[in-house]
Amino acid sequence: MRRCLLPAVLLTASVMIQSAGAQNSCSKNLAPKAIDGHIDTIIRQMTIDERIEQLQDRAPAIPRLGIHAYNWWNEGLHGLARDGYATVFPQAIGLAATWDAELLHSVGDTVATEARAKFSQHARYDSPRYGGLTLWSPNINIFRDPRWGRGQETYGEDPFLTATLGTNFVQGVQGNDAFYLKANATPKHFVAHSGPEQGRDSFNAKVSPHDLADTYLPAFHEVTTQGKAAALMCSYNAISGTPSCANSSLLQARVRDLWHFNGYVVSDCDAVGNITEYQHYTADAAHGTAAALNAGVDLDCGSSYLALKQAYAQKLVTEETINRSLHRLLLARFRLGMMDPLGCSPYDSISKSDLDTTKSRALALRAAEESVVLLHNDGTLPIKSSEQRIAVVGPTANMLKVLEANYHGTASQGMTPLEGLRESFKTVQYAQGSLLAPGVTAPIPDTAFHIGVEQHSLAGLVAEYFPTTSISGEPLVTSIVDNVDLDLDRVGPDPKIVTPHYSARWHGYFFPPAAGDYTIRVNMERCWDCTAHDHFRLFLDGKLQIKNNSEKFDTDRVKLHFADTAPHEIKLELEHIGEDEGIALEWEPPADALLNEAVAAARDADSIIAFVGLSPDLEGEALQVHLDGFAGGDRTSLDLPAAQMTLLKRLAELRKPLVVVLTSGSAVSLDPGKIGASALLEAWYPGEEAGHAIANILTGRANPSGRLPVTFYRGVADLPAFDDYSMSRRTYRYFSGPVLYPFGYGLSYTLFTYGVPHLGGSTLAAGKPLDVTVRISNTGKVAGTEVVELYLAPPQFPGAPHLALAGIQRVDLGVGKSREITFTVDPAHLSFVDAQGHRSIRPGLYRLFIGGAQPDLAVNTGVAFTIAGTKSMDF
Repeated sequence: MRRCLLPAVLLTASVMIQSAGAQNSCSKNLAPKAIDGHIDTIIRQMTIDERIEQLQDRAPAIPRLGIHAYNWWNEGLHGLARDGYATVFPQAIGLAATWDAELLHSVGDTVATEARAKFSQHARYDSPRYGGLTLWSPNINIFRDPRWGRGQETYGEDPFLTATLGTNFVQGVQGNDAFYLKANATPKHFVAHSGPEQGRDSFNAKVSPHDLADTYLPAFHEVTTQGKAAALMCSYNAISGTPSCANSSLLQARVRDLWHFNGYVVSDCDAVGNITEYQHYTADAAHGTAAALNAGVDLDCGSSYLALKQAYAQKLVTEETINRSLHRLLLARFRLGMMDPLGCSPYDSISKSDLDTTKSRALALRAAEESVVLLHNDGTLPIKSSEQRIAVVGPTANMLKVLEANYHGTASQGMTPLEGLRESFKTVQYAQGSLLAPGVTAPIPDTAFHIGVEQHSLAGLVAEYFPTTSISGEPLVTSIVDNVDLDLDRVGPDPKIVTPHYSARWHGYFFPPAAGDYTIRVNMERCWDCTAHDHFRLFLDGKLQIKNNSEKFDTDRVKLHFADTAPHEIKLELEHIGEDEGIALEWEPPADALLNEAVAAARDADSIIAFVGLSPDLEGEALQVHLDGFAGGDRTSLDLPAAQMTLLKRLAELRKPLVVVLTSGSAVSLDPGKIGASALLEAWYPGEEAGHAIANILTGRANPSGRLPVTFYRGVADLPAFDDYSMSRRTYRYFSGPVLYPFGYGLSYTLFTYGVPHLGGSTLAAGKPLDVTVRISNTGKVAGTEVVELYLAPPQFPGAPHLALAGIQRVDLGVGKSREITFTVDPAHLSFVDAQGHRSIRPGLYRLFIGGAQPDLAVNTGVAFTIAGTKSMDF
C-alpha cells in the first residue's frame, strides 16, 4: 500500500536515517513519479555549487539535507578489487575462455555480494574509495588486437560472445529485485577503445560506420537494452575526431534516444580533463566540462567538473542540464537503498559473513578449471600417477601477480600452481628457471632462502608480524614463509593483524645459486594517491642496503656481486604507516644460474611441467615498461620472451615429457612442435584457485573444456598497424590467413561427435527466429563438457564477415551418452552490417555450422538455408 508523501524537508531527513522496520518509508513503495518529485525537491534545496560538487566521484556530504558523502569509484572486474580480502576469480579473459554465461552470472552475483559485505563494514554510507556499490565493470571493449595490454580485461574478440557474457555478468551484479539493485554495473569503455596505451589520453580512433555498428557497438547495446546496466563509462579516446566523453551523437542520440538507456554515464578517470588538456577539443576547462555535461556525462571521475562553476557562470551549461545529471545520480543512490532505512532493500542483510566464503572459493575453482584451454596434447596428459617425479620450472609457477592479474582483490587462501602440484604429487622438484624477461625482477624463490646457515635447514624465511608500526618486543605472529611476495591492499600480512598500521620483519639466509652479479629489489606497490607511504629497510650481512624513510626515495634496488654460493644473512623490515598495497623481495640473478638450476631439477624427473608466459608487470594499463617486445603496457611482439624460450629449449634437450602451461592475458605465439612440447595449455591469469585448478586439469581430475576467446596469430607480421581501428584483417570474422590456433579452439581428454543439424525449414522469412537441433555424443573414454558453437556464414556482400558466432551451449556428457540440443537464433543475430553501417537481415543463401570449434570453410560446407525478404535492424 503506497503511503502519502511527507513534506519535502521532513522526508529528506527521514529517508536518510536508519530506522529498522520502517517499511512504509521504503522507496520501493512509492510510484516512480513520486520518487522523481522527491529527488527534484532535494535538488532545489541545494546551491548550484553543491549540485556541481555532487557530480564528482568523491561526492561530499550535505549534512543539512541528510546527504552523506559517497565515493562512486569501485572495481569488480573479476572479483571485488582493492579493498582487502575478497574472492579472486580468473581474469576476465579467462572467464571468457569458459564460454559459460551462467558462470558469469554467478561471478557477477558474488562480486555484488562481496561489495555489499564491504559496504556494511564501511558504516554503509560514508564509504571510502573501493568501498561502495557502484562497480566500474565489466570491460566489454572488443579485443581487436592481441598487442593491447588491457585486452586481458575483456571477454575477447567477438561481439556475440562479449555481449552474451557481459549481459549475464551485469545481471548477476545487479540482482533480481524489481526496484533495488544489489550493486550497479558499469560497462566500459564506451566506445572503440582498445589501445594503444601510450598516448591514450589524446588518441583518435578513426572508425568507419561499418566497424562501429558491426564490431564496437553491439555488446554495449546488449548490456544496456537486455542487461539493463545501471551505468555506462565513456572512454579516454576520441572517435573520428570527437572525444568519447563529449560525443553527443553517441551518448545522447544513440544511447539515450535510440537505445532508451536511462542510467547515468561516468567518465573514465580524468577523461573530461583530457578533452581540453590532451585532445585540445576545447579552448579551456570551462568549455571542456560543458561539452561533457551537455553530451550526457553525469559523473566525472576526477575533479574536472569543478570547472562547471565557471561554465555555468558563462552560460555554457544550464541549471536544467546540471539538475538532469544530478537527478540520475540521486536516483541511482535510491535504487541502491542508500537513501532508505535499513531493511528496505533485500540486500541489506548481507554482512561480513558473506565475504570470501567456501561457496565463493568453490566458484573460483570451477571458473579456473573451465577457463583452461588445452591447445596440444600427444597423450601425455592427463598424468594419472601421483608417484611420478615431477619437475616444476618456470618464472610463473609460483608468482602471486600471475594469479591475481590487474583490478584484483586479495585472496585469503590463494594457491599458486607450484603449491597445487606439491599437493598432488609426492615428489616435486622446483626451479624458477628464468625471469619473465631481462630487466624484469621476480620474487626470490624459496630455493634461495633457508632459515638457518646450513643448506639442509628449512627452506624459506622467518616472518614476524607486530601489531604496531614499531618493530619491538615480541611479535604477535611468527611463521615460516616461502618468500616475500605479498598483496597487502587494506589487509595485514596475517589475518591476526587487524590494525591498519603494523610492522613486519622477514629474516633468514640468502643462498646465491651461483657466483656473479645480482640485483636485489624491494618492490612496493605504492598507493598512487596516498598522503603517507610505507617504510622499509633491507639488510644483508647486517649492513643496510636500501631504505625508504621518506615520501620519495631514489631507488628500490641494489646491485651486488657474490664471489661464491656462501650464505648471507638477510633481513627485510616493513613499517606499514600508509596505504601501500603490497611488498615483494625480488631479484635479477645471472641467467645461467637459473637455467642450470632448472636443468638439474628436471634431469631426474619423469615429467617436466614448465610455467611460462607474461604477467601484469609486462602487459597492462599505462605501464612504464619499455623492453624488447613490450612498450608502455602493450606488446610489440606476440612471441614468448627470449629468456623463457631459451629455458624451454634447454628443457626439451632432456628428451622427457614436457608439459607447457602458458599464463598470460593475451595470445602468445608458441608452437609446441618448435619447442618439443608434449602438451600445451593456456591458463590465462587463473585467480586464487589456480593451484587446485591446474593440478586437477593436469591429473585428469577435471577435463579441460575452455575455448579460445581470441585468435592466436602466428606473429605481428600478419596484423595491420596496431593503431589502425579498421577491422579488416582482424579477428576470425575478417582475418583470412593461417593462424596458430583459431578463435573457439580447445581440446578435451574425450571425444565428441555430432549428428547432422536439423533446421525448422530450408527457407526463413526475414525477422523470424531460426530453430536448429543437433545430437551430440561422447564417444571417448571419460566424461567431459563440450562447448557447442554455432556459426553463420552470410552471403558475402561488402562488409560481411567470413563467419559469425551466433550460439553457445555447454553440454555435460558421460561416457557413451548422447543429448539432443536445440538452438533458437534470435533474428538480431541473423542481421549483418553493410559498408555504410546499416544493419539488416538480408535475403540470400546462408550456411550454418555447429561443432566444438570454429569450422574450416575450406572443407566444411555446413547446412544451407535461405532467408527471404529484408528487415532493418539498425540500433
